Amino acid sequence: MGREVRMVPKDWQHPKNKEGRYIPLLNGSFSEYLKNWNEGKTKWDQGLRDDFNGGYQPKEKEQSNMSYEEWEGQKPVPEDYMPDWPVSERTHLQMYEDCTEGTPISPVMETPEELARWLSDNGASAFGHQTATYEQWLCTIKQGWAPSMVMSKGEIKSGVASSCKKDEGPL
Repeated sequence: MGREVRMVPKDWQHPKNKEGRYIPLLNGSFSEYLKNWNEGKTKWDQGLRDDFNGGYQPKEKEQSNMSYEEWEGQKPVPEDYMPDWPVSERTHLQMYEDCTEGTPISPVMETPEELARWLSDNGASAFGHQTATYEQWLCTIKQGWAPSMVMSKGEIKSGVASSCKKDEGPL
């Protein structure tokens, strides 16, 4: 991905490390990821693996000596995820880069228009050193995310600049 809007409480302060840098946090429900990981581990211990189509199939020969952690990765831990706030508390928007686990590139804002205005007025990074217009940011906010970049006819553009065609809304 590249840029995504996350719904947060009005007073959300993204955590920082001792050096004052944002700590990357994954988006999504930690409890849901943990539930899925535990289910996958149970199936793995039974000799099955995810078939990536909503089911399970027998492990391949080369997977039989692997641990589930080698196959799927470490068990999720809560400190790697955004807080699991109730939906009723997620009243504001914040733009995140999610090329890493996710760090904010904007303050918390009340409306999509306010967030788009801040991003465009402050030259927020849409990709590398590329910025985007108010309209491009607003379209990205309304669709929820944009890829890092898009290459077309030999030209690299930010996903934010490429996500919406003029007068057509989100792609």
